[in-house]
Amino acid sequence: MKTFIAVLGASILLSAGAAHAGVIHSRQVRQDQRIDRGVRSGSLTPAETRVLRVEQGQIARTRNRALADGVMSPQEARHITREQNQASHDIYRLKHNALAL
Repeated sequence: MKTFIAVLGASILLSAGAAHAGVIHSRQVRQDQRIDRGVRSGSLTPAETRVLRVEQGQIARTRNRALADGVMSPQEARHITREQNQASHDIYRLKHNALAL
């Protein structure tokens, strides 16, 4: 019985970690699409695009490190979510920084 409970607990943790990873990945995809749209519309300069791409790469590396052991802890997920929130803010700010004439 103890073995069953331990296995059940481990499987719940793994599925929770996978859920965090899936949400984080889909948000990364959406943020990449926002950057792409900014490039196509001309609202992002090449320098701004580089800054945003570097930031997205840093988030991806953090996500990969969090998943290296096969489980993303809630603390790791919160940290990545904070990074994504900042990146989202940066994307918005850089896409809307044109001076009104």
